[in-house]
Amino acid sequence: MKKWRFGIVGCGSIADFHAKAIKELENAELVAVASRSAERAKSFAEKEQCDWTKDVKELLSRPDIDIVCVTTSSGSHAPIGMETLNAGKHLVVEKPAAMNAKDAAELIRAAKRNNVTLSVISQRRFEEQHQLVKRTLESGAIGKLLLVEVSLPFYRSQEYYDSADWRGTIAEDGGALMNQGIHSIDLLLWFAGSPVETVYGKTATQTHRMEAEDIGLAILQFKNGAFGTIMASTSIRPGFPAALNLYGEKGTIKLEGTSIVHWTVPGVEQPQLAQNAAYGGVSDPRSISHLYHREQLRDVIAAIEEGREPAVTGEDGLRAVQLVESIYVSNAKGMPINPEEVLS
Repeated sequence: MKKWRFGIVGCGSIADFHAKAIKELENAELVAVASRSAERAKSFAEKEQCDWTKDVKELLSRPDIDIVCVTTSSGSHAPIGMETLNAGKHLVVEKPAAMNAKDAAELIRAAKRNNVTLSVISQRRFEEQHQLVKRTLESGAIGKLLLVEVSLPFYRSQEYYDSADWRGTIAEDGGALMNQGIHSIDLLLWFAGSPVETVYGKTATQTHRMEAEDIGLAILQFKNGAFGTIMASTSIRPGFPAALNLYGEKGTIKLEGTSIVHWTVPGVEQPQLAQNAAYGGVSDPRSISHLYHREQLRDVIAAIEEGREPAVTGEDGLRAVQLVESIYVSNAKGMPINPEEVLS
């Protein structure tokens, strides 16, 4: 059995989830980490018993690394991701893939040019309830999809945004949509299974001292005629689990956190889920499980071995970023737009 050798770029809190995930895969091992901070890289490497460096290029030049996880601040995902792909390494990049759609599209082109795999972390797709709902939708059990509602009423303190100079900036972090909301937005696009044709968005910064938005809202119309709504905020005290509601012509499914809270599917009894990991991230971004990062990394390895696309592709990452950017552009213009405008 081949052992897939990983490198991690970025040694902040998210890197911990990747390291734990790699450790639990029998056909994977963490070889080296890189960080701009020698102290942080050394401390992380000692804990994980691997090599470390301050120089990303040094890590990318190592022949004993096959796959690189980029877990740095959001604004550096695209440039470091591009370096990784051009070094001939498979890339797993944390969300968002980039801070704008054009950079995300460049990553896709670079992966194809270098014949390597690109996957964007969207680990919530691997949760049991989401897998089940996706299969149910694809079976046509609730009929034609009419409306998908996303609600993400999270809370982040001012101290959270003050903890690093890049937090809450448009170029390096993004706001409630690009940072916290993007997982729910990815699920919305995955479940809808149809391109978004029209976006009307509004954003504001209501309760924090920061550049990006702490609330964002949007009304969508999909190409297949379905509608969608999005609300994402980091101002809602004390913070509540993300919710996603799917209304079809024959039935309704409502999700909250990791639970199915309503199930009206003709001829199909509500499933009994196995004990899921507790839902986290409502008011503390570290309070999530690494289990679904593990399952996504497992799928990436299998995709490389089988010569197929991973379950979450670069194109998936692009679509989520494109939709968020479209909300920003719509807000600035004060009118609905087609998401293709942000790529033109």
